[in-house]
Amino acid sequence: MTSPAARPSQPPFVLGSPLTIDAVVAVARHYRPVTPLPEPDPAQPDRVASSAAWVASTLNHPTEGLAPAYYGINTGFGDNAGRAAFQSSEQAEHLSRNLLLSHCVGVGAHLPEDAVRAALLIRAQSLAYGYSGVRRVVINTLVAMLNARVYPAVPAQGSLGASGDLAPLAHLLIPLSAPLSAEDAAQPGATGFCYVLLHSDAGVQRHLLTGAEAMALAEVKPVRLGAKEGVALINGTAVSTAIGALALFDAEQVYHWAQGSLALSLEALCGFRDAYLPQINARRSPAQSRAAAEVLSLLDGSSLVRGGEAVDLPAADNPPQDPYSLRCAPAVMGAVRQTLDHVAAVLVTELQAVTDNPLVFGDELPRQTKIVSGSNFHGEPVAFVMDFLAIAVAEIGSIAERRIFQLTDPRLNRGLPAFLIDEPAETAGLNSGLMIAQYTAASLVSENKGLCHPASVDSIPSSANREDHVSMSSIAARKAAQVISNVRQVIALELLCAAQALDLRLEQRPAARPGTATGALLNAIRGLAIAPGVPLAVIRHDTPPGPYVARLAAFIREGALDEVLNETETSGVD
Repeated sequence: MTSPAARPSQPPFVLGSPLTIDAVVAVARHYRPVTPLPEPDPAQPDRVASSAAWVASTLNHPTEGLAPAYYGINTGFGDNAGRAAFQSSEQAEHLSRNLLLSHCVGVGAHLPEDAVRAALLIRAQSLAYGYSGVRRVVINTLVAMLNARVYPAVPAQGSLGASGDLAPLAHLLIPLSAPLSAEDAAQPGATGFCYVLLHSDAGVQRHLLTGAEAMALAEVKPVRLGAKEGVALINGTAVSTAIGALALFDAEQVYHWAQGSLALSLEALCGFRDAYLPQINARRSPAQSRAAAEVLSLLDGSSLVRGGEAVDLPAADNPPQDPYSLRCAPAVMGAVRQTLDHVAAVLVTELQAVTDNPLVFGDELPRQTKIVSGSNFHGEPVAFVMDFLAIAVAEIGSIAERRIFQLTDPRLNRGLPAFLIDEPAETAGLNSGLMIAQYTAASLVSENKGLCHPASVDSIPSSANREDHVSMSSIAARKAAQVISNVRQVIALELLCAAQALDLRLEQRPAARPGTATGALLNAIRGLAIAPGVPLAVIRHDTPPGPYVARLAAFIREGALDEVLNETETSGVD
């Protein structure tokens, strides 16, 4: 995956075309436009139109006795299924509208805008495949909301991950649903709430408005929902998958930056190349070999790291063994790499999925009733990989914290000053240096241990035991996102300590040279500013490290490591 920031002039994403992690990030974070579904070609089969037409055909037909009950169309949901069969389109409209109203019961902090935008895109994509019986106008209104930057206020907590993300999706999509009467519109929260940016003399400020007000400002017209459209909108894994897709993108970024901070630490500690040589990585794990090769490439040209394919080590350097946080990084990061690849495969499948229930089929189903209930809304695939993602990324932070400890401890850092603050012997201890950087990293690593308890092993029966097994996928996704955010901070802390250590090492050894890539990374770090006119320079006396860490964490979010290295090299910084 690459950074969308490198591709500012992207064409619109065409709804219904293959949806990738990069495309989700581009739409969610960089406002890539989305092309709505075009009007159907009368000469070509159109699943969206045909499934919506079949749903409409089930209503308003005079029948003798009880009307046929079609789940999702003219009968209640969950344990209410089959208690009555509504016979008119008006009742079916009320059923769809009531479903959204009753499910707006989420709590907690609101999801960030990028997660909301990603969920809107993923829901529109799922409906666009034409298995949901939803009219084109509903799908294209979702697209219009995205393109107009309508930002619904979606409480993060309340989903069980089956039947999908019901509560958050109801909050996400209630602004789309037009009230059915003046009495309906007068209910508190009847159109949900949205954030908007309003300009005033005080500048641009974010305000929370009703969904109706926000849609009017955006010039997007709400839709009077028809039969089945309520359940189609909120039945699915769009929120869990949205949070997960963005988390995976961020995890990939953290992984590569952790490889860079590892290389800086290895160089600052005058470690050994041997554990990274292709010959020693005989586990026959392509991921481990790839992880080792990436670090070895970053160290190319360094005179500080020891050993290599064609270098005999002096007797004093034997045995060539570093602590595990340096020597075993290929095995650990290789395992993380495998996990990220597995998570990506599952999430990309989910991005192409139809997760509504029930689904409407045409000629594929040789029976009169074309609607079938199944399990596509169940979030277990997402829940599993989100729990696994959290565990894997937590290990990136855990092993990085050990390197921070080694860098700052004078008994372990191979001749560097205690806590990486160089001061005369007569004032030793006057400055604490980067002592507390390790404390902060340890705190984050410890917090991650609690967050990594898997959500997917839990299930609480709901809906009068009709929904007797659920996935907790949104909880798993939110925890994974928090773990990744924490580890980003740990890697920022390692970059701070490793850059400080490497500069001090180069001052000790003026004739030494860093690797081409590690030198470029060090230059890029030193080219940052923690405040206007205040460079992120070597720390010579106690100063608040917080602004340094914050700037480095932002640096990690701003671009991929290879882009930063390429920019540094082409800019001629040295």
